[in-house]
Amino acid sequence: MNYIKRVVEDDLIAKMAASGAVLIKGPKSCGKTETASRYAKSVLRMDRDPQVPVIMATNPQLLLEGETPRLIDEWQEQPEIWNYVRHEVDKRKVKGEFILTGSANPPEHAKLHSGAGRFTVLQMDTMTWLELGYSSGTVKMSDLLLGNDINYYKPAISLESIIERICVGGWPTLINEDYKNALNMNRGYIDLLCEVDMGQVSGVKRNPSKVRSLLRSLSRNVATLVDNKTLEKDLKINENGELSRNTLSEYLDALTKLMILYEQPAFNPHIRSSASLRKSPKRHLCDPSLAVAVLGLDKEALLKDIKYTGFLFESLAIHELNVYAKVNDAVVYHYNDSYGYEIDAIVQKRNGDYAAFEIKLGVGFIDEAAKNLKRFTENIDTEKMELPKSLNIITGTGMSYRRPDGINVISLSALGV
Repeated sequence: MNYIKRVVEDDLIAKMAASGAVLIKGPKSCGKTETASRYAKSVLRMDRDPQVPVIMATNPQLLLEGETPRLIDEWQEQPEIWNYVRHEVDKRKVKGEFILTGSANPPEHAKLHSGAGRFTVLQMDTMTWLELGYSSGTVKMSDLLLGNDINYYKPAISLESIIERICVGGWPTLINEDYKNALNMNRGYIDLLCEVDMGQVSGVKRNPSKVRSLLRSLSRNVATLVDNKTLEKDLKINENGELSRNTLSEYLDALTKLMILYEQPAFNPHIRSSASLRKSPKRHLCDPSLAVAVLGLDKEALLKDIKYTGFLFESLAIHELNVYAKVNDAVVYHYNDSYGYEIDAIVQKRNGDYAAFEIKLGVGFIDEAAKNLKRFTENIDTEKMELPKSLNIITGTGMSYRRPDGINVISLSALGV
């Protein structure tokens, strides 16, 4: 299989030029090692070399010797290596010496230094439709954040194609894989997560059946404002069991450390109305294919439950927006207030510029989405902040075009960087 260039690579090159070490973090099997290997001149695989634990106990400095950039893969297998790399970077005072890859976040005592000469961090996700060749990339996030006029047309794609792509997901190892094999491999990913990874990341044995129950609950509530109390109730009703509040928090924390669970933060704009803004994040799994896998669903089941498929499509669109936003130095938020108004995604750059997005699987809700977007802009206090640079509706089965009111309707198969 030929290597496919990843969206984050330009960012990786820039970070290597700015700091002594770059940490590439992301969920297991998203392609971190394959991409990092393209830029490394020597590789140390912490999870495969049987001599690593012995050397760590005797002379850890030896592990840092080798041609640079030196890739230290799955560094979290020996977390102490973090400080040795940090001190070595200080000593050498050279950029781009080390690339660390890991499928778990650094321990709490490890301080990430973003200043020149030390660590920078790069988040990597599963593959986007642009990377997989499903999207033309005609409609660029950079243009939407600038408010540039864009002329485009993109024919619709079938609902069945969208659902199959959701089921398979953005895992590099599943490119060109048979659909049924992909389903089985994703279910195997969940098995390992429940039985092995959750215990390893926290150093505490976790109950696999309870982890699975929690994942099912998160999957049922994907792309919604679900708090811990709601999860507790859902577990009790649908799983015939429960997790104590403390245990639930610990399990959620472990899933976050493994980068399986992603929380989409709330947007906090200046608004004219007296509505209070909801601050709870929306929760997503790192790839919607995992929700399909943990619930034991397939293409036929999702075709029969279009409402749930709509939530999965929203989660997929947020995944895509996240990747394209990061390249544009932006963050993806959601908006929700006490009057019940909500906007699925707000992409905001560091300089404050932002674009608003509604996400709809089919064309039946396009007009309603447009009304939501207009109502959102009417509520912005323009004396305190600017209006969005663009208003957009991301659709699955619909065509891409610009409405007479200036709102962009964008097929997910047209969205890019």
